[in-house]
Amino acid sequence: MRAWLLDDLTGIGSLRLAEVPDPIPQQGEVILRLHYASLNPADRYLAERQYPAKPALPHILGRDGMGTVERLGPGVTLLQPGDRRVVLRSEVGVNRPGTFAERVAVPVDDLVEIPAGWSDPEAAGATLVYLTAYQALTMWGALPRDSLVLVTGASGGVGVAAVQLARAMGHRVIALSRSDEKSRRLRELGATNTFDPGSPDWQRSAKAAIAPRRVDLAIDNIGGKLLPEVIDLLGDLGKVSVVGRLAGPVSEFNTATLFFRRIRIGGVAVGAWTRAESRAVWGEVLRLLSSVDARPLVDSVFPFGDLAKAFGRLAQGPMGKVVVAVAGG
Repeated sequence: MRAWLLDDLTGIGSLRLAEVPDPIPQQGEVILRLHYASLNPADRYLAERQYPAKPALPHILGRDGMGTVERLGPGVTLLQPGDRRVVLRSEVGVNRPGTFAERVAVPVDDLVEIPAGWSDPEAAGATLVYLTAYQALTMWGALPRDSLVLVTGASGGVGVAAVQLARAMGHRVIALSRSDEKSRRLRELGATNTFDPGSPDWQRSAKAAIAPRRVDLAIDNIGGKLLPEVIDLLGDLGKVSVVGRLAGPVSEFNTATLFFRRIRIGGVAVGAWTRAESRAVWGEVLRLLSSVDARPLVDSVFPFGDLAKAFGRLAQGPMGKVVVAVAGG
């Protein structure tokens, strides 16, 4: 089969397309012939040695995907060849070969059905970002309805998912995006207010729009110099769920900004959930999305051979998920 191999942890520039042996299913696993796989910033982080995983090299990246069950491993009785499934969340693409390949071995317990009415590309890129967004929204406990939730990097995969789920939970959403067109789309998806974090007066505009209230929870996908600006908008007992660091480290940060409002900052890690927890959360995610008639947003679909271009699009800042068509690509 064809697969994108990562020869070292010096970045995605070391990826190469090669022929490798087909995977063999072990106890409780199936071989999924992939139709679509999607990209995540975490793939790049792992490739750049910014992730705790230490997979054997060469490694196959890719944590999300959907396809057709092709072969059953020992002990598998609940699935049959020809069944179509989505990878939920697992070690696939982390410490074991991932979905940037024509076939992948996946434990049966890490697969879920394609939600009714969703296209294959939508399903291929949905699970990880929605699980991440849900954890970011709930990790501090249940938010009172009509809380103020601010989302940075709101047009990305987790950002879009967070906007949709926060709206479905009954919260008021403030979304940050540097693009006027993306801001318009975010308002269509449920954001009450959008602001350009590149504008020098965005904080003043945001404070005026939500006055006399302050932000209750910020979901930060960006980091860098934006994080202290976001903290400035938080109210008493405000919280920050840190998802990503697309803008790099926070080089200058005054911890005194946390003291008097008793602000808490914590990291999001869906890998901490058990399989049972992930499946339960996925069911709740589908219920929430259905309640507001929302579905995944796909920015673009690239041929499988154009994975480097797909990563280029991810770096540009997509509106939703970037997907590669594995079958026929």
